[in-house]
Amino acid sequence: MKLAQRIYHELKAHAPFTATGSLIGVVLLLGILRLPLSHAATHGIFHLLHPLHVLLSAQATVATYRRAGGAGFWRILLIGYVGGVGIGTLSDCLIPYLGEWLLGLPNPGLHLGFIDMWWLVNPLALGGIALGAWSAKTRMPHGLHVLISTGASLFHVLMAMTSTPSLIVLGGIAIFLFLSVWIPCCTSDIVFPLLFAPNKDIPLGCCHHRH
Repeated sequence: MKLAQRIYHELKAHAPFTATGSLIGVVLLLGILRLPLSHAATHGIFHLLHPLHVLLSAQATVATYRRAGGAGFWRILLIGYVGGVGIGTLSDCLIPYLGEWLLGLPNPGLHLGFIDMWWLVNPLALGGIALGAWSAKTRMPHGLHVLISTGASLFHVLMAMTSTPSLIVLGGIAIFLFLSVWIPCCTSDIVFPLLFAPNKDIPLGCCHHRH
C-alpha cells in the first residue's frame, strides 16, 4: 500500500473513533464548567496530561520507525523528539489555541509545554524515545493515547473559558477537539516516522489493526 493511500486509510479509519472522543470531550467540558474548578486547577491538569501525551507520542513515533526498519541513534532521537514534542505541541497547544482565538473565547492563551515545563516535558520525551527504541513491539493502547490527547486539548481550551459557551461555540470547540486529535495522532504514530523509514509497508497502524 502506497504511503498516500495509507494516510487516507488511517485518517478514514480514525475519524469515527476520534469524533466520538470529541463529543465526550464536549460533554466533559460542560460538566467541568459547572464545578468550582479554579483556573489554577485546570492549568495544573493540563500540565499533567500534556507531558503524558508527549511521552506516548514519542514512544509511538519511535516504535513505528523501528518496526519499519529505521535505525541510527541520532535519527531515532531527532525523529522521536519532533514526533513527540513537535506534534504533541501541535495537538495539545497550537490547534486548541487557534480554536480559542477564532471562537473568541475570553482568555485565549498559548501554553507551550516544552518551554513552560521544559524540565518535565523534555525528559519525558526522551523517556518515550528510549521506550520506543528499547522495545519497538511494545504497543500502547490507542484508546489511551486518544483519551490523553483529547484531555490535554480540552483543558487547554478550558483555561481560556470563564462560563458556559453558546451552542455555536460548543460546536466549534468540538470541531477543534476533533482536529487536534485526529490529524496529529496519525501523523505522529504513522505518517511522520514512515517518511524516514526504509520499509513503508509494515502491516500495523497506530491502532495496530491489520490492513
